[in-house]
Amino acid sequence: MAIPVIDFSKLEGKERAQTLAQIDNGCQQWGFFQLVNHGIPVELLERVKKVCTECYRHRAEAFKASKPMQLLDQLVREEEEVAGEVNNKKKKLDDVDWEDVFLLQDDNQETMSEYRTEVKKLAEKLMETMEENLGLEKGTFKNQFTGNGEHEPFFGTKVSHYPPCPRLDLVELGLRPHTDAGGVILLFQDDRVGGLQILKDGEWVDVQPLANAIVINTGDQIEVVSNGRYKSVWHRVLATGNGNRRSVASFYNPSVKAVICPASASAVDETTGAYPEFLFGDYMDVYVKQKYMPKEPRFEAVKAIN
Repeated sequence: MAIPVIDFSKLEGKERAQTLAQIDNGCQQWGFFQLVNHGIPVELLERVKKVCTECYRHRAEAFKASKPMQLLDQLVREEEEVAGEVNNKKKKLDDVDWEDVFLLQDDNQETMSEYRTEVKKLAEKLMETMEENLGLEKGTFKNQFTGNGEHEPFFGTKVSHYPPCPRLDLVELGLRPHTDAGGVILLFQDDRVGGLQILKDGEWVDVQPLANAIVINTGDQIEVVSNGRYKSVWHRVLATGNGNRRSVASFYNPSVKAVICPASASAVDETTGAYPEFLFGDYMDVYVKQKYMPKEPRFEAVKAIN
């Protein structure tokens, strides 16, 4: 089982209807899909790889003093102290991410600034295709995310490095299972080192590395606006014992001042049950405390705020 791979360039040609259907299936049945021929120049993607590689090289030493490494060292010491004890059950670090991460917002680095501009355009074009598939007016997502233009949507880029883990028996995950809080997530993942998985029908499925592809997934706010037709999906990243995994995730999210609610349209499935209307900033306050917990209580919690 593999997540859908969609040729985005065919959206402009004779196969537009078929491509729209593929995107609708990707959003509705998977919550994840990969775009190829998405319009972002390969030359730019190659430069992004080089920038990330150089950045990781500078950060590698600092990771040795990071919280994940410190916790692992402590666990190893404890393991050595109790070595040989009868019925000793091995502990694991199941509440930590084996991840080195930093955020880019208004970054001045030329390559990353150029990349973020291209990814943002792709996100907005993709949301327009979702609106068409859902039977919504053009601009529905952007209008909600910006408060009808009164606020700027949040567009942030998270650059992650998953270094080799020396003890996979103690550390299983580079990133714990979660759904994403926001709107559309566009991931330029490593094309050699895998590890990203989604939960599909109760089974963890690999998001296969694919050169120059952009992985798309829908966040909690797309689920709300589509009234549950497009659902956010649980995903995780496995730790690896060899290789350095690159991950550049860009998030097109609502402004914290934006009011989010289900859009009204006959094409949206009204049988899935109504989601509450809420301020996205309130949702984020709940999310940061419940990120790795079931998402349904988040909607109940934010409903109680209003």
